[in-house]
Amino acid sequence: MVFLTNILKYNSTAGHSLKQYLRNGFKDSLRIYVKAGAGGNGYPKFGGVGGQGGNVIAVGREHITLEDICKLHKSRRFIAKNGTHSTHNFILGPPGEHLRFDVPLGVTIYTDEGKKLGEINKEDDTVIIAKGGPGGHPKNGFHGIKGQTYSVKLELKLIADVGLVGFPNAGKSTLLKAISHAKPKIASYPFTTIRPNIGIITYGDYRQISVADLPGLIEGAHANKGMGHEFLRHVERTQLLLIMADINGFQLGVQYAHRTCLDTVVLLNKELELYNPDLLNKPKLMVVNKMDTVPDRKHFYEIREQILNLPDLLQNYPEEIRPETPFVFDDIVAISAKESADDVNLLKNKIRHLLDVYGEVKKERELQEKAELVSNIKRNLAERGPLVV
Repeated sequence: MVFLTNILKYNSTAGHSLKQYLRNGFKDSLRIYVKAGAGGNGYPKFGGVGGQGGNVIAVGREHITLEDICKLHKSRRFIAKNGTHSTHNFILGPPGEHLRFDVPLGVTIYTDEGKKLGEINKEDDTVIIAKGGPGGHPKNGFHGIKGQTYSVKLELKLIADVGLVGFPNAGKSTLLKAISHAKPKIASYPFTTIRPNIGIITYGDYRQISVADLPGLIEGAHANKGMGHEFLRHVERTQLLLIMADINGFQLGVQYAHRTCLDTVVLLNKELELYNPDLLNKPKLMVVNKMDTVPDRKHFYEIREQILNLPDLLQNYPEEIRPETPFVFDDIVAISAKESADDVNLLKNKIRHLLDVYGEVKKERELQEKAELVSNIKRNLAERGPLVV
């Protein structure tokens, strides 16, 4: 954050926005304390068994945020009930009540040691974060056992169909506003977007596609410079990457070098690769924006040719910013998100087409994998021969 604060000093409005973010900003991680219930004691005289301790359970809910959890549970402590002791009246002690609480979709739950306990992706998905202890019985000397107790981290990764990725001021927020009903903050200085925005594209047949506008990356984002990992993680759950660049290139500030449009593409390629190479396997659509600022499309055609020949041109870049695996785009589109409704509609249709194509490819692959699994099972059964009773 110190790095980001320093580079925003030249603009007081941006600095004010950052302070607002730090005070009230979007949360994508939250640390909480969980304690499952202890098992109740058994009753040795009559062989009574104590009740099982209650579990602490996270439940997926669409319309809740991590900020809501902080408001609803200010202590951030989640404690389930203990199991009831066995008595001569209740030989089987009643179990402790489970503690259930709502979490946003897209949450992954980790222990402090980094062990993944589970993830929530759909409405009503559940994860048992802490298991209650067993009740007392003959094998444990009729002593109830304590439930699991520890601190865990809820880490949110936004679930969206499309992720907008680019350097600051590439026009991502302008595009999101143009293609959806989202109302992101838009201005002519870097880092206008300081929290992810989700927009919904609604088509004439009521098909809806969600788009996440992520805060602009900077060089070194993979190493957590700027907001780095704070937002790169949200790219992981998108189905399609929409890589966006200003046709005029980008310069973060007077103390930084000016990057051409091709330079920004190469740097974005490198940042995503260093953060998670698997991201490069996602479908990708390249959007060259701000066509209204150039006299004709000749400059775009030159850039398009460069991007198509990216593997050959990478040799011209220093090793430290040269990606090992170059971007391969499904299409390269020139638009003016601010001035041309036709450009925006064309892009909306291309987004839908690509998602549909890759959706069909995914279905075919899953069907093929299922058929291969069934075939392997049948072959293994045949090789074993008939069962001998």
